[in-house]
Order: sequence, then C-alpha cells, then structure tokens
Amino acid sequence: MNALFSNLPTTIFEVMSLLARETGAINLGQGFPDGSGPEDIRRAAADAVLNGYNQYPPMMGLPELRTAVANHYRHWHGVDLDPVAEVMVTSGATEAIAGALFALIEPGDEVVLFQPLYDAYLPLVKRAGGVPRLVRLEPPHWRFTEEMLTAAFSPKTKVVVLNNPLNPTATVFGREDLELLSRYCQEFDAVAVCDEVWEHVVFDGREHIPMIALPGMRDRTVKIGSAGKIFSLTGWKVGFVCAAPPLMKSLSKAHQFLTFTTPPNLQAAVAYGLDKEDAFFEGMRQDLSRSRDRLASGLRSIGLPPLESQGTYFLNVDLAPLGLNVDDESFCKTLVHERGVALIPVSAFYAETPVTSVVRICFSKQDATLDAAIERLAGLVR
Repeated sequence: MNALFSNLPTTIFEVMSLLARETGAINLGQGFPDGSGPEDIRRAAADAVLNGYNQYPPMMGLPELRTAVANHYRHWHGVDLDPVAEVMVTSGATEAIAGALFALIEPGDEVVLFQPLYDAYLPLVKRAGGVPRLVRLEPPHWRFTEEMLTAAFSPKTKVVVLNNPLNPTATVFGREDLELLSRYCQEFDAVAVCDEVWEHVVFDGREHIPMIALPGMRDRTVKIGSAGKIFSLTGWKVGFVCAAPPLMKSLSKAHQFLTFTTPPNLQAAVAYGLDKEDAFFEGMRQDLSRSRDRLASGLRSIGLPPLESQGTYFLNVDLAPLGLNVDDESFCKTLVHERGVALIPVSAFYAETPVTSVVRICFSKQDATLDAAIERLAGLVR
C-alpha cells in the first residue's frame, strides 16, 4: 500500500459527522446546506436524464457548459476565456485540484500552501512529489504578509495553492493581498492554482477578485470553480477549470486519466443554471447572509461572539478570550456528547503549529436548525 494514504488518520470531519449520527446531534460541522437546492436546476438535470444524451460526453465537457462557464466569468469577473481552449469540466473541484497538482508538480518542486487549509491539498501535493512550504495564518484577520511570503518562496517554488474565499476562516482576500501574492508568483515564475469554489458566496457587498484577472497572472493561473457551491448542490460534484492553453494542455491530460468525464445530465443542468439572471445569485447571497446573521446574533446572545464572516458557509468562534481553558478539538468532542451539537475544530486544518482555540460552525441551514443549536448551547459560557 502507498504509505502516504495508508498512514493518514481518520479525518476530524469523518469523526464529528459519525458522532453526530450516533448521538443525534445537530450537525453544524460539515459544510453543506440542509435544503434540496434550486428546483428548476434539479428539474433540468432530471429532464436531461430522461430526454437527453446519457453516453460518454466529451472529455473536456459539454460544449454548452464550457460556453456557459466562459460567459459567466466574462459577465461576473470581466475575464475573457475561450471556451474551447481554456475551459474544462471536471467531476468536482477536488478532482480539478488533484489534476492541477499532478499536471504541474514534479518531484522536488516546492508548493506554497496557506494554513488553515482544505484537507485534500497536502496529501495531493505530497503524492505528486511536491515539497510543501506552509504559510501560517492566525485569527482574527487571517492575513498573510510580505515577510511570510519571503520566507515561503524560493527558487524551487513551482506552484502556489490559494483558496479564496478561504475555508475555514470565512475571509475574502482583497486586491491588495492578491496583488502582493501575484508579485511573488511572477518574481519566482510560479503558477497559482486558485481554488475559488466560494466565489459567489461573499457578503456585505464584497467583490470576489479572481487571480487570473490580475495583471501578469493570465498565463500563470489555474482558476477552479464549483457548481456545488454556486447552486448549493454539493453532491453533484461538477467543477470548472479555466487556464491559458499551454497550461490547459497538461491539465486536460491529468483529467483524462483521473475521471475522464462528468455526468452529462448534471453538466446540462449546470449550464442552464449559470445562465440565470443576476437576481438569482444575489438572492442566494442575501439568503445565506441572513442565516449568517441569525446564527451570529444567537451566538452573541449566549456569550460566544463569532469572528467576522466575509464569505463561505461558516462562522468561527475563538475560545481563547472566553476563559474556557480548553482546546478546540476537546471542546468539539465534549460538545457533541453533552450538548448535542457538532462543530469542527479549526486546528484540524493545520499541518503544523496549529491554532488550537477556534471552532468552525456552518450556518447554511434552516432557521429551525440554527435556533435549536443555539438553544442547546445556551448556558455554556457563564
């Protein structure tokens, strides 16, 4: 067996979800909505199954979806993409990330990663033979500095992986941050693999800025998106990859030997969804923002003030100022048994030197679910 994967422990996400099922706890740990997703998009998928093509679609994706992706990003981000040469469909964003890392990294290449980080990044980088160089972000602002980048980048740097908006911190990197990182990418001739699955889930009038749109980054950025996050259909696993033709040539070969294709009915439905009017996407943000504010207000009312949530499905609470004298993992495991609420310790998103005082809470739930969780947590802090 491959030692990298066989020696990996069970993730905290599996642990907490299992505990939630076993105890009947309210699961605010895993990041998925408890609704069914937009009915018209689901009906489009069902119609495509019954009346459409159900054999192998083109390896790069259905032409109508690739065109829809290009049109969508032109409209929302002002990025002009050739749907034939610069857009590819994958079976979810995680496959897109894996394919990008396998296509771009050779053994010994260094890869800059920002922690806390999505748990798939590090094993995929190592499996590709990459050497991780970790940048440690801290609450409450979770920002990186020029000093951090100077310490992380070297002549061996080949790839930078950036998640923006950032899960689990619920922060959105602004133009100043992205321009600083892009300067380092260009100086060290590195490719930015940008996990932008939360690009539409930003709040309070914030704007998502894709790295691929910045000066000097058009030919050295792999932009990755996710229909699952855009449409609250996380089980569909339909991802998009956008990159300049020289990069796409290698990216497509990696995809060809991973999943090769993605279900055509889901592709057809996502193409339909991406062409929806702006009001749909703005309404989605407003609904999630309202849920965020409802949970944040409830948490403050019981003495658990959350950190600012600028995007994603998550709020975070820093336990350190509350005088609870407990680390985040112990807190979460106690909570699921004694209070019947499952959360996620943010220390699980660190590979080394973790922040051990922050817990992540998912708010993309129905009002009754959020209110019930607050009721169970009441009296926790005295």
